[in-house]
Amino acid sequence: MKLSTTLMYSGNPREAADQVSRLEQAGLDTIWVPEAYGFDAPTLMGYLAARTETIEIGSGIMNVYSRTPGALLQTAAGLDNVSGGRAILGLGTSGPQVIEGFHGVPYAKPLARTAEVIDIVRRGLKREKLENDGLIKLPLTKEDGAVTGLGKPLKILTHPERDVIPIYIASLGLKSVEQTAAIADGWIPMLFHPEKAGLVWGDALAAGKAKRSADLGPLEINTGGMVAIGEGAETKALLDLARPLFALYVGGMGAKGKNFYNDVACAYGYEKEATEIQDLYLSGKKKEAEALVPTDWLEAGNFVGPASYVRERIEAFRAAGVTNLSLTPVTDDPAGTIAQVKEWLS
Repeated sequence: MKLSTTLMYSGNPREAADQVSRLEQAGLDTIWVPEAYGFDAPTLMGYLAARTETIEIGSGIMNVYSRTPGALLQTAAGLDNVSGGRAILGLGTSGPQVIEGFHGVPYAKPLARTAEVIDIVRRGLKREKLENDGLIKLPLTKEDGAVTGLGKPLKILTHPERDVIPIYIASLGLKSVEQTAAIADGWIPMLFHPEKAGLVWGDALAAGKAKRSADLGPLEINTGGMVAIGEGAETKALLDLARPLFALYVGGMGAKGKNFYNDVACAYGYEKEATEIQDLYLSGKKKEAEALVPTDWLEAGNFVGPASYVRERIEAFRAAGVTNLSLTPVTDDPAGTIAQVKEWLS
């Protein structure tokens, strides 16, 4: 099992990046760089490539709408070059709130768009000439609003560091998870409950794997939560630090009927709590919403408590198929915490 974390920053990613080299020395395998509607991921990933030597650097995630497939190909190839072959392309569809509200492009055909992007990136890395006959029919005509159509098909001008870069997909919906299991190198599920994941996604994963090419190898799974190792009530109280994140996603990431994380909470069996959290969050009562996040979900999805308990939770994630454990240390010594967990995983 690999060990990863997500770059956490609040306004100044340079300060957060200062920790990454120490985490690398402590044994961290992968660093994920988020984007959402903050700083772009590729800039920070390139910065981290210059600050590190061995750690894998993944986008966690870039959406498939705000950049063309060709631009994502260029970005993946460029990052893989400057990192010396350490890039991971983490993709996702995000949601209408970010795609339409922030980027101003339609949130349309998410499954087809994701598959199209992955196909073009993979062909492009092999320096195949790119012709797109998927969602965007080419050549365009003047009637379509285009000045010119596509001329000669092109292949990427430069030679990529590798002709294959791992592509992970962040997905939660059943059809999306099935597609992920069929075509991606890895899966990034959010708010993961290892004991309930099989009930929610087991059939979708099995259906996708049945269509999976043998060339891809086994599906990797990257997920996890906060980690704090220690005895007593003071350590246990740190679990409450996860409440705002859970409440934000379940309550605030989308409107009613259009929140994937709320759907997952319902699928886990927390339908009553999910409804109340969303009602409170959307009405501005965030603290009240946070208080309703089920404690057993927080306990199951994070790693907070005595060493024996944390190791028990790690094994639960391993049993659920997780191959890359993503941890966010909430301790005074993040590198020491990562080193301790890395020793357990060795």
